[in-house]
Amino acid sequence: MAAEVLELADNPARDNKKTRIIPRHLQLAIRNDEELNKLLGGVTIAQSGVLSNIQAVLLLKKTDKVKP
Repeated sequence: MAAEVLELADNPARDNKKTRIIPRHLQLAIRNDEELNKLLGGVTIAQSGVLSNIQAVLLLKKTDKVKP
């Protein structure tokens, strides 16, 4: 399990061009994986921040402009 978490945490680290995995990368890896999120849903990871969750109704909708 540890190997899987580290493998998944490597992706956000590489996306941010970092060579070290920090707690934020672990948080992103766990929360974005369905099975790990279910298993570790109640776990708090220190210094990892939170995932942004914007409700769909608050997002701007693209409106089709009618051209004359």
